[in-house]
Amino acid sequence: MTSREFEIVVDGRPIVVSGDATLAAALLNAGVVHFRTSVTGEARAPLCGMGSCFECRVRVNGVAHQRACLLPCEEGMIVDTGTPSMRTQPP
Repeated sequence: MTSREFEIVVDGRPIVVSGDATLAAALLNAGVVHFRTSVTGEARAPLCGMGSCFECRVRVNGVAHQRACLLPCEEGMIVDTGTPSMRTQPP
């Protein structure tokens, strides 16, 4: 890790992020493609990237419905996507 990098915890897994990234960018960079589940059971992820669509909502430090695209990453953040295990893209 460099001095501008630190860890956050996403669905119980530590992830190293850049200090100047939004939470949505950090999650996408880590391969997370399932930020939340819709009421009909569909996987949802960021769409607009500027807070309008509300598709990137996650629970952060116990607070629900936080828009990940608007939140800067902070050291020690605990993020819950509401999925049993973090969904990632295949390598």
